[in-house]
Formats: sequence, C-alpha cells, structure tokens
Amino acid sequence: MSATAVNARRFVSLVKLEHTVFALPFAFVGAILAVDGIPSLSQVVWVTLAMVGARSLAMALNRLIDAEIDARNPRTKAREIPAGLLSRGQVVAFCVGALVLFLIAVWQLDPVVRWLWPIPVALFVVYPYTKRFTWLCHLVLGCSIGLAPLGAWLAVGGGAAWAPFMIAAAVALWIGGFDIIYATTDVDFDRQEGLCSLPSRFGIAPALIVTRVCHLASIALLAGAGLTLDLGPGYFLGLAAVAVLLAYENSIVHPDDLSRVNIAFLTVNGAISIVYLAGVLLDLVW
Repeated sequence: MSATAVNARRFVSLVKLEHTVFALPFAFVGAILAVDGIPSLSQVVWVTLAMVGARSLAMALNRLIDAEIDARNPRTKAREIPAGLLSRGQVVAFCVGALVLFLIAVWQLDPVVRWLWPIPVALFVVYPYTKRFTWLCHLVLGCSIGLAPLGAWLAVGGGAAWAPFMIAAAVALWIGGFDIIYATTDVDFDRQEGLCSLPSRFGIAPALIVTRVCHLASIALLAGAGLTLDLGPGYFLGLAAVAVLLAYENSIVHPDDLSRVNIAFLTVNGAISIVYLAGVLLDLVW
C-alpha cells in the first residue's frame, strides 16, 4: 500500500468518519422539514459536504488539543497523534483543509449561514478544553452536534420557527446523554488527571440517571417538534422506534456492568439517527 493510501486511512481513523452517522441524518432531517419535502440535489450535496467538513474539523481539533492527555490514557494512547502515526503538523494541515471544505459548502447555501458559521467552529475549539474545568462538557459536545439540524434548516432557506430549535435541543441532550455513558469508561483516569465529567464528579450511578433524564427530555422535544410542525403518523412511528432504542441503550449499561458501553455508543446510537430520519421520510409519503 502506498504512503498516500496509508496516511489517508490514518486520517479516516483520526476523525472516525463512520461516526458521521450520528449527526448527518439529523442535518438531513433539518433540511427536509424546512422545505416540507426533499431539498434540491444541490442543497443535499452542499449540506452533506458542509457536515463532513465540520465534523472532520471538530474531530481533528479534539484529537490535536487532547493529544497529550490521550498519550497518558491507556484507552487512547494508540490514537494517531500519541502513537506517532500522524504528526501535529499533518493534523493542523488537515484541520485547515476541513475548514476550507466547510466554508466552500457554506457559501453555496442560504446567505444567512455565511454569517453564522463561526458559531459551530468556536464550539469545536472550546469543547476539548471544557473537560478541564467543568462537568458540563457533555452538554457542550451535545450543543456542537445539535447545531446540525438547525444549521441545515437555515441552510436551505427554512424560515423562523420553534421546531428546528427543539430538534437541536433534542439532539444536544441525546448526544450529551450518551457521552456521559461513554465517559464511564474513563472514570479512574479522569479522577487521576483531574479531568471533569459527570461520572468522575458524582459517580457512575448518578451520572447514568442524568443520561436517562436527558434521553427522556430528548424524546419529549422531538415529539413537541412533530406536533409543532403538524407531522403525521410516519414521523411518530419513527419517533416511537427511537424511544425504544434509547430505552434499550440505557437498559444495557449499569453501574456494576459497563461491558456493553461500546454497543450502546456505537451500534445503538448509529441506528437512532437513521431510524429518526427514516420516520421523517416515511411521513412524506404516508
């Protein structure tokens, strides 16, 4: 395999490209609901490229800013920067490229997003530092990804409405909730390093209760958005499936049994956003 191909694979691993499934379907949801139908092909393409650029930038910045912490954590020391597979200079260059892609895509969409793009970028920079001083870091991560449906709604010309803000808040609580679950795997390390998370600050059992509350609130907000937009049975059928998946996700992680955290984090969460998008699409033809 050529050096170029090897480095390409390392960058794909760096940003966990497969995890784009957490946010991209919600961006599509925002665009679909904004126009009450399928957006134009051009809009779909540019929203997709904006999301890929934004998420790649966010992940690369996270890895860059946290490289020294990752090197000390047994769970993360094999990541690309601490393992020496990619240099800091290479990752900085990648960040610049991702930002350029994001901005090019943004400039092809509704003019309003040309004024708002610094907001998500600022959150991408701030988030990695929040774990150093506040256990609210999970919510900051949620907010950065929760901007996806709101940004897509505005990007395709969606007008002023409460619904996209409700969906954005729902995504923020969903993401923040499962990030709490994921943080249970690093409790001992976080306490040793003085890093902040809900599990390390209050204990795993109370933190998992917060996750359940966040996920209940997320379902309530998505239901409220559906009622606000007067959506039909297809939407609520999809939402019911999402609720079942969230219930399952919370049922398989316990304070005294964290063996299935990765199933909750990777498998179930990957399905949730796709199922929700399927419900929105089903509602268009119901």
